[in-house]
Amino acid sequence: MPPEIRESEVAAQWDRNADVWADQVRNRWDIFREHWNNPAFLEFAGDLSGKNVLDAGCGEGHNTRIFARRGARMTGVDLSAKMIEFAREAELREPLGIHYERASFSNLATFRAESFDAVVSTMALMDGPDFPGAMREIARVLRPGGTLAYSILHPCFATKGMGWVTDDSGRAVKFTVADYFNSEPFVERWKFGHAPNASQVEDFGVPRFDRTLADYLNSTISAGLRLEEICEPRAPESACALYPEAFAKFRDHIPWFFYLRASKP
Repeated sequence: MPPEIRESEVAAQWDRNADVWADQVRNRWDIFREHWNNPAFLEFAGDLSGKNVLDAGCGEGHNTRIFARRGARMTGVDLSAKMIEFAREAELREPLGIHYERASFSNLATFRAESFDAVVSTMALMDGPDFPGAMREIARVLRPGGTLAYSILHPCFATKGMGWVTDDSGRAVKFTVADYFNSEPFVERWKFGHAPNASQVEDFGVPRFDRTLADYLNSTISAGLRLEEICEPRAPESACALYPEAFAKFRDHIPWFFYLRASKP
């Protein structure tokens, strides 16, 4: 049996990440979020103004606040006590009417059934050990007619055996995939490479739970949700112009993110 990573370890890893993560995200050094993922996902999620919305895996609340500023009535949940502390502090500094709870998106017992008009989750659901449980709980707290929109790393490309093939000049010309069916959980270590103090901080430790595309789709369907749309956003030309070394190879070869929207009948 592969080693297990429990939710308690996930929470501990994100508590350790929290200080540097919050600082660098709030200073917009997550360039993939700023210039590719957020613009595309906000458009994909659609107009949530006036709706009661749950942000599942909200972290320190950066994206939760974006949705709130766009008119949604937001509630955020996250496993990490430190991340929730940062989120609540930001709410005190700039009140947007957001309520935060420390909770797992796979156990939303804090909330009654049919409590929310919509659920969003930005780049979080691939980092928890119980995705089917998350889908069941999200379906439970959604009102009939409510929607779920989530973003994750694209499971077909973000595999343990992924890699770039370069030509003699160092230009990426191909992307390789391997170990697609390897579901052994692991802790990935990386940092925001464009942050000005990147060389001075430790890598983030991010627990990962690789799943196949079928795992994601079938778990969503099995929870009683109806698929509405999927999206594989392409790296935008504007991002490639700003950071060609980071984005151009993705625009040329692969989608790095996968979005899904579903509704509760």
